[in-house]
Amino acid sequence: MAETLRDDGTGQPDGEATDAALAASAVTAARDVRVVIGRLRRRLREVADGTAGGDLSPSQASVLAQLSRVGAGTASGLAASERIRPQSMAATLAALDAAGLIRRDPDPTDGRRQLVTLTEAGVARAEGNKNARHEWLNRALHDHYTEAERQTVIEAMALLDRLAQL
Repeated sequence: MAETLRDDGTGQPDGEATDAALAASAVTAARDVRVVIGRLRRRLREVADGTAGGDLSPSQASVLAQLSRVGAGTASGLAASERIRPQSMAATLAALDAAGLIRRDPDPTDGRRQLVTLTEAGVARAEGNKNARHEWLNRALHDHYTEAERQTVIEAMALLDRLAQL
């Protein structure tokens, strides 16, 4: 027996729905969100790697994108935001440094730390990756979806953003 949800934005069941039915829909939705977001992330990474030679690991590409957004960071701050161990971040930064994509300078407020920033080559690489992902996504949505489907995607994004804020 299908349950109906109130249309008041709370998503609460209208009437007496069983916890099992709610749990089943939550399990299905959670699985689908993980699978689809994982596929989309991999596809966007493939698009960016394809334009840049594919020589960056996912961690390296993520750090490059983060530095492009924030401007500068410390190794420990980058490790925390990437949710990886500082030792793993050290290896990631060493590879980016060897590729000439980052620069490390003394932190002016604490000489014991280093600030990591993008070099000109790093900025160009990050921008190229971002532009390739945006272009692919814009083109895919334009060419393969109707206006109504794009509106559905926009509505779904609002729900996923709400989920991400929990």
